[in-house]
Amino acid sequence: MPVAARNSIISGFSGRYATALFDLASEMKQIDAVASDLARFGALIEDNADFRRFVLSPVFTAHEQVKAMKPILAKIKLGDLATKFLLLVAKQRRLFAVRDMIRDYSALVDDAKGTTHAKVTLADKPSDAMLATIKASLKDIAGKNVVVDLKINPEIIGGIIVQIGSRMVDSSLHTKLNSIRIAMKEVG
Repeated sequence: MPVAARNSIISGFSGRYATALFDLASEMKQIDAVASDLARFGALIEDNADFRRFVLSPVFTAHEQVKAMKPILAKIKLGDLATKFLLLVAKQRRLFAVRDMIRDYSALVDDAKGTTHAKVTLADKPSDAMLATIKASLKDIAGKNVVVDLKINPEIIGGIIVQIGSRMVDSSLHTKLNSIRIAMKEVG
């Protein structure tokens, strides 16, 4: 992928780390394996408040971070490349930005595969046919294959909320009812 195209996807030092890892993973034909490992590590950060505080804390030295990370990485059994990358990040005292690095790596993988992610919220679990229709419609709009991250939220009552990147369409019944409620208050 040309450098200019990458720069439009990611930027900053987290982007540089992600790009370097992507290039290395690409050379070693481990793009998907590294993406999976980073996703597991990112989930650990999100799911464990103590670990998240450790990752984000500026109090720990690089040596302390590396020392603490080694048994954690061994326990979750990440691949060699992801493990070395995460230890390097800790050694460079950049662990606080690892979530951004994971996000940027994921964006590079998606771009290389010609895919994008869409967050879709529905009130009820859709049928397979309805989900296929939603995916086809989103593919037409995005011009790429779309991976749908489905969320069920009964509070929206009905309709759909879709977010692709920074674009969002909220045609939920809840939002429409709120709009009517506001309009009625203005009239009365």
